[in-house]
Amino acid sequence: MSDFDNPYAPASGGQMSGTVTFGDKSKPAPAAGAVAGELISDTTTAGFTADVIAASQGVTVLVDFWAPWCGPCKQLTPIIEKVVRESNGRVKLVKLNIDDHPEIPGQMGIQSIPAVVAFSGGKPVDGFMGALPESQIKEFIEKVAGPAPTASADEQTAEILTQSREALASGDVEAAARGFGAILQMDQSHVGAIAGMAGCMLAAGELDRAEKLLNAVPEEERKDLEVASVFKRLEMAREVAELGDPMELEARLVSNPADHAARIQFAKILNAQGDREAAADELFKIMRKDPKWDDEAARKVLLEFFEAWGPMDPATLSARRQLSSMLFS
Repeated sequence: MSDFDNPYAPASGGQMSGTVTFGDKSKPAPAAGAVAGELISDTTTAGFTADVIAASQGVTVLVDFWAPWCGPCKQLTPIIEKVVRESNGRVKLVKLNIDDHPEIPGQMGIQSIPAVVAFSGGKPVDGFMGALPESQIKEFIEKVAGPAPTASADEQTAEILTQSREALASGDVEAAARGFGAILQMDQSHVGAIAGMAGCMLAAGELDRAEKLLNAVPEEERKDLEVASVFKRLEMAREVAELGDPMELEARLVSNPADHAARIQFAKILNAQGDREAAADELFKIMRKDPKWDDEAARKVLLEFFEAWGPMDPATLSARRQLSSMLFS
């Protein structure tokens, strides 16, 4: 209405006005089938004051006047509900069945349905009639509730960083590198993106490039847990390149399960291959048999793994629980 042929729109520069009694104000209005905070709910004559008038003091409320026999109402319902859900709380939708509750639409002069009236500050401010397409409903919501807020640059960066980390964790190195690279194009000193990109290079076996990128991180920033983790993984990757053939190490362990030196080497290779739980298990085998071997070498390597994996990695959390159980049992 207004631009949408709205008979309820205010005069130019004005607000809607008029005296309309919504519900019985002599007693509290009962809830109308929706809990507080729901974006979409039904209301009644008695509940209209709470569900619409009071609620519209804090957020724009769209009232959908409908009836079960109304074909266009059935067309409008899924569209307007979808748009309201996508509005991220900028508006709420309250539906009133005019067959069951004719008093309010009668007072407001609703003569054709579907009719949607927007309430703000306790008053009707705009509306439309008929089953509009999705694009026009979005325009209407922007008109009565204002345009959707755009994310700040910091929020956009944080979202890209999260998505890129998730991609790297799932093994999608290419997608992760694109995301980290996009951040670095905007801010070459972004520590999280540097650490992430270096992690992508490690995953691709490009150790020299990862080292060069990490060396650009200022000393004071290298204490960052994520940066420290990548540095440790680089160090361990360099070491693994000199550990030898894993199949040969496995053969040594089959012939001599007490060959702890071979088992530690094998654990490091497993870790480099990404099998963190198996790597930790190899070290626990040593700790169970001979925890003091070589000045607690197995425990110390496990702690290096924790540093490389990060404190909140599932493998770190699981192995820490096992280690605590072993040390304090």
